[in-house]
Amino acid sequence: MSATAHHWYFNKRPKDVIEADTLVLREDPLPALRDGEILVRTLYISLDATNRVWMSDWDTYMDPLPTGSRMLGFVLGEVAESRNPAFPQGSLVTGLGTWSDYFVTDGVGYAPFPKPEGVPLADAFGILAVAGPTAYVGLLEIGKPKPGDTVVVTAAAGAVGALVGQIAKLHGCRVIGIAGSLEKCNWLTGELGFDAAIDYRKENVLDALKREAPNGIDVHFENVGGEQLDAGLTLMNEGGRVVICGLISTYNSSEPVPGPYMFRNVIMKRLTIQGFVILDYAEHFAEYHAKLIEWMRSGKLKYRLHIVDGLENARDALSLLYTGGNNGKLMVRIGKERA
Repeated sequence: MSATAHHWYFNKRPKDVIEADTLVLREDPLPALRDGEILVRTLYISLDATNRVWMSDWDTYMDPLPTGSRMLGFVLGEVAESRNPAFPQGSLVTGLGTWSDYFVTDGVGYAPFPKPEGVPLADAFGILAVAGPTAYVGLLEIGKPKPGDTVVVTAAAGAVGALVGQIAKLHGCRVIGIAGSLEKCNWLTGELGFDAAIDYRKENVLDALKREAPNGIDVHFENVGGEQLDAGLTLMNEGGRVVICGLISTYNSSEPVPGPYMFRNVIMKRLTIQGFVILDYAEHFAEYHAKLIEWMRSGKLKYRLHIVDGLENARDALSLLYTGGNNGKLMVRIGKERA
């Protein structure tokens, strides 16, 4: 085993888009393990839209990432060496870790990751780590859809949005997805079972939603913000629920973001608007995982993984999230899985 490890460091706070010098890759010596510590060999890193938020100096749900520190992300790794009985050598662990090929931790904030039978490891991590619980909580516990409700999902071909729409269909809803290409829209309706899909690059979202949701919207699941959120607010039914999962269209903005302009409908339509952070629900993940795995095994949840190979490509891969360049759940594969 190498005596060194490679890590991405947060070098400079970006003004808008992630640039070549926002993150830098360095090689450091690996420290000797102390009692209670483990050495983790990283297998996969999950790339998520919120990674860009952590690089900002905004007042958020967690402290901003200090410049000069290692970049953070949700990771799946194998315990290469252990001096902690809770994490035996060879076991799998997951948690909020660093963008590294190897790293040392005392295990705080990490959990064992039992590989589900009948589900490939990459699929299990890609869906269960962040995207699946986010979709489950946001839709079912906050959106509270009822059979017959109309549910609109923005960034519907993304990792979270695709699952939200399918779970809504499992609960008897009419589902309309908004995505950024004809190919993505065809995937939503042709393979995932969405009732309709709108290509926001080709047509006016508000006009298209009026056509596809003639009876209004009951649950609006927001991943994008901006004009798409305004369009949803405009057509909400009385007592509707607006779930704010992400606002990815605003994360690279260095200027104040206007709107939403139809905020008056919060009063006029007696709307409930709630944002959430999936980390707040971590103690219930086992419950969510059990249901998600059941749906995955039975084929009721379909998904796509977009896996980029090599730690050295992580920075460029992250940028795909903010251009719509990814085609499914975005992950970086660092190390080989054991047979």
